[in-house]
Amino acid sequence: MKPLATAYSQRLLRGQAPSYERLQARFAEDGSALDTQPVAVHCGWGRLLIGHTFPDPASLANELLNEQTGERDIALYVAAPQQVLAQSPQQLFLDPSDTLRLWFTDYRQATRVFRGFRIRRAQTDADWEAINSLYIARSMLPIDPTLLTARHQGGPVYWIAEDEDSGAVIGSVMGLNHHTAFHDPENGSSLWCLAVDPLCPRPGVGEVLVRHLVEHFMSRGLSYLDLSVLHDNQQAKNLYNKLGFRTLSTFAIKRKNGINQPLFLGPGPEAGLNPYARILVEEAYKRGIDVQIDDATAGLFTLSHGGRRIRCRESLSDLTSAISMSLCQDKSLTHKVLSAAGLSLPTQQLAGEADDNLAFLEQHARIVVKPLDGEQGNGVAVDLSDIQQVQQAIEAARAFDSRVLLESFHEGLDLRIVVIGFDVVAAAIRRPAQVVGDGHHSILQLIQAQSRRRQAATDGESRIPVDAETERTVQAAGYEYASVLPAGETLAVRRAANLHTGGCLEDVTDILHPVLADAAVRAARALDIPVVGLDLMVPAADQPEYVFIEANERVGLANHEPQPTAERFIDLLFPHRQPAP
Repeated sequence: MKPLATAYSQRLLRGQAPSYERLQARFAEDGSALDTQPVAVHCGWGRLLIGHTFPDPASLANELLNEQTGERDIALYVAAPQQVLAQSPQQLFLDPSDTLRLWFTDYRQATRVFRGFRIRRAQTDADWEAINSLYIARSMLPIDPTLLTARHQGGPVYWIAEDEDSGAVIGSVMGLNHHTAFHDPENGSSLWCLAVDPLCPRPGVGEVLVRHLVEHFMSRGLSYLDLSVLHDNQQAKNLYNKLGFRTLSTFAIKRKNGINQPLFLGPGPEAGLNPYARILVEEAYKRGIDVQIDDATAGLFTLSHGGRRIRCRESLSDLTSAISMSLCQDKSLTHKVLSAAGLSLPTQQLAGEADDNLAFLEQHARIVVKPLDGEQGNGVAVDLSDIQQVQQAIEAARAFDSRVLLESFHEGLDLRIVVIGFDVVAAAIRRPAQVVGDGHHSILQLIQAQSRRRQAATDGESRIPVDAETERTVQAAGYEYASVLPAGETLAVRRAANLHTGGCLEDVTDILHPVLADAAVRAARALDIPVVGLDLMVPAADQPEYVFIEANERVGLANHEPQPTAERFIDLLFPHRQPAP
């Protein structure tokens, strides 16, 4: 756009969709040489094909069909998508995303201060590894930095959000300068691949990354920022709407492949399943195994192949006997079986009269209260040292089971080991829900915000309950819900590290001590259960000391990605359908 262009002239352009004819007209208007060379920018995961630099639908379609295996190309700014699709209707499809644009004249800077992290460019190999770990956690394609179009040739720039305390990469975004990419006479830019760590405790990381990109391109004299967002991603749209983005009448086209399959096939019968069942069904589909969804809400499905038929409820299958299931559900029976196997366990006692409960508390000083048959952390109260708290916790636990267990409390880290087919497949340290103060919001507000982020990241499976246990944990740290947590201070708001109550996982499979792995396999064999999640308290994952806490017959395998939990589960059920090496 000419230097004398004004906000008024920009408004005249806003209703005009990008097209090849319009682009060439703008080149002519500015006195620039006509640029007839189609532009494709490699972003490390695939190419962005700038649609309005292609002179005709056939050339754009042909370039899309040249997509490389394992990559995902996107043709954007397609003015007449039906003409492109007509070139190869069996291989191309219309991307169900909306294109949004923010004209920089509409942008307003943030009125609040975001603390606890900084934004910088990705530069080193370690940065690329961290970005790829983040993208894999968000089910996005990883980047191959060797394929990136060079920046001086119009290539993209990746920015990362780095936690100031831990140095961990907690967010990333890609920006493309359209002026350097294809001499855009309107001086535009675009945003791609925005991702925030689903376990990130810092508020506002996604918003700051978007704002940083906007202000970066504004400082370069550009005029607008475009982005593409899936049509039903309402959470992201709410953010973009707040920042001033508006819908742009243009389209994007992609090639049909395994990566894009959910976009052109639409939701399948597995769409109603929770993440723990869906990951197994999707792996079965990959193997050519027939899937019947029996009850999506309950996570029930049936897998069939070659005359073999197995019913499943998430990771619980017909291969798990009723006896093994009972041994896991009844925590007192679990204790007896594992104790007989020579494993290290805490002391237990059924809750009874107040005097008996007090005697157990005095003996151990710190105890745990949990329902005898319970899951997902429901009714569990940890590290109780006051008899009044113990009695209150017992009453709360009885809402889930009339029988309540008292257990000696042991310091350490909560370790989950997944055993499938009597082999250790994954191990992770589970950390309880926590928030990070910003010096502005109350602890209750921080909890509610973090809970919303966890729900969004886990399809509603994880949230932080605002209940008596959370309030007790906050008060034990010397705070109240209304207290303002100092900026940068981390506060654990739950004692138990269950994922369903807002906890998070740190994969430790590669450093798991052999003694712990052996103990887990021995426990699985003692319970005679083919798939089980075993919870231990340990000083560290690479040390041999442990105390067994409980066994879970229906373990959430999706929580341990990218470890091959779903793959090993299907291998167990259908060993003859294992993929070729």
